[in-house]
Amino acid sequence: MKYIIRLQAEITVKSRSVRARHGKLLTANLRNQLKAIDADITVRWLWDRIETQLPAQLSAQQHQAVVERLSSTPGVLHFERVQQHELTDFATLLEWVLQFKAQQLENQTFAVVVKRKGHHSFSSQDMARYIGGGILERVPGTRVQLKGAAQEVVIMVADDTVFLVEKRFAGLGGFPLPSQETVLSLMSGGFDSTVSSYQMIKRGARTHYCFFNLGGDAHEAGVREISYYIWQKFSPTHPVKFISIDFAPLVDKILAHVDNSLMGVVLKRTMLRAACLATRYVNAQALVTGEAMGQVSSQTLSNLAVIDEVTNRLVLRPLIAMDKQDIVDIARHIGTEPLAAAMPEYCGVISNKPTVKAKLGAVQAAETVITDELIEAQVYNAQVIDIRQLHDASMAKVDLTQGANDNAPQVILDIRRSEEQEQAPLQQQPYPVESLPFFKLEKHFKGLPSDTHYLLYCDQGVMSRMQALHLREQGFSNVSVYTQASA
Repeated sequence: MKYIIRLQAEITVKSRSVRARHGKLLTANLRNQLKAIDADITVRWLWDRIETQLPAQLSAQQHQAVVERLSSTPGVLHFERVQQHELTDFATLLEWVLQFKAQQLENQTFAVVVKRKGHHSFSSQDMARYIGGGILERVPGTRVQLKGAAQEVVIMVADDTVFLVEKRFAGLGGFPLPSQETVLSLMSGGFDSTVSSYQMIKRGARTHYCFFNLGGDAHEAGVREISYYIWQKFSPTHPVKFISIDFAPLVDKILAHVDNSLMGVVLKRTMLRAACLATRYVNAQALVTGEAMGQVSSQTLSNLAVIDEVTNRLVLRPLIAMDKQDIVDIARHIGTEPLAAAMPEYCGVISNKPTVKAKLGAVQAAETVITDELIEAQVYNAQVIDIRQLHDASMAKVDLTQGANDNAPQVILDIRRSEEQEQAPLQQQPYPVESLPFFKLEKHFKGLPSDTHYLLYCDQGVMSRMQALHLREQGFSNVSVYTQASA
């Protein structure tokens, strides 16, 4: 089986040298990821496309893994699963097309689309008419409809090879990594920071993560998990850093010495000051935030201008003109919505009557208690972790393996959404399985029998880790993560 991959359209209109660089980067990224699925998968760049040949022995699970990798790699416009045949006479090609398409086309309107590259003795229309006529004659109930047809038979001819498209898949778009420069994303784990980080990865920027800890270990555990998820899904070819900065001492200073109306703006300026220092760890050229114009009081244009004044570093805001619902929709599309929705809100600094037009002089006077030395001390004592070891670093804090009490009865607690459980139910497990979706977990876990040890399960293992850590911090010792199940 073969997949034909098309580069993002924006890449194809660039100069020859830039297009070549992007094509080679994308090919290398795909090759590295697909070889991890099977060493015999081949990836070739052919200027106008990338071809991926899969060996015959691949399992259904490996085929699905290939599709997931191709659909999550920046730079791919779309890709097509194709069957391949040598260019021969039209009658032979018609039989070949019917072999794969006849059953799908029965009682359907259809159109035949032929695309050619190379020199041939026939036109695209010649082949389309012959194949279309053969389908009409041989497949019952078919009718030609050139626009808005229920089925489209797409045939691509490249020199002496013919490809029949079985299925087209949407790609991520954007630019391949790392075609753009490096950025440091201020990550809180909510909808905005996760989507803004994704947008920068999609645009081809190697994106590191900077977390300001305002809510303790449970908050950090959740942010680690969601950062790891974004990296693993969209940019695993390029390791990045997760920087965790203890911001509690700085927040204490703000709460004690800054006027209530200015607290939010001062906090954001303090974060930018710290993040600028943290760029030294990763050689980042810009900072990324999830701010959207007018979403909260600190994100008015007036306040953003005051916030940005504290640094000469470029601050990128990919969501600046987006509605909140648009941001949530993207989070749902990329798979971070349940993680972001479950993330506790740790504001750290909440103003009762925040100003929407902070005066620069007043802000500068208020933040004199936040000295450079205080910020430097927190940044230089930050944890800087290779994201590939992020789970190891998290597990060092809390042991989430099962067996807190080997004598206690074990129950698998499926915390996926109800529809996810219905689509892929857990079967033939070594322990009883109960259902409690993650968004109900915190409220209802305390009502479960305390003499039972609960093993949390989710598809990716991300939500289960985050929820187990949160429950452990609340004092529940009878909870672990179930990692041995197969859905």
